[in-house]
Amino acid sequence: MDEYNEYKPDIVTVEDENGKEHTFEIADAIETDEARYVALIPVYDEPEDILSGDGELIILEVIEENGNEILAPIEDDALFDEIAGIFEERLEELYEIEPMDMEQ
Repeated sequence: MDEYNEYKPDIVTVEDENGKEHTFEIADAIETDEARYVALIPVYDEPEDILSGDGELIILEVIEENGNEILAPIEDDALFDEIAGIFEERLEELYEIEPMDMEQ
């Protein structure tokens, strides 16, 4: 088996505030002294959706609650900007990405 067949993306499903499930691939993860964070890329079922998607990178904090890991928005804008900047630097080395819009 060659190395290309061994790649298996890390996929997570996130439920939004309306109860709708969304599927994402974990593009990257970082851990600071305070918390863990993940950068997610939407996963689409239909090829047309991939082409029409905005390629948005979703950045969330990993919170442990009752022994379960929960993904939550980063509430502090300055912290979000800092974490987004770290992900942007790390990912631009691997992918061709446009500068991120730092809005949540």
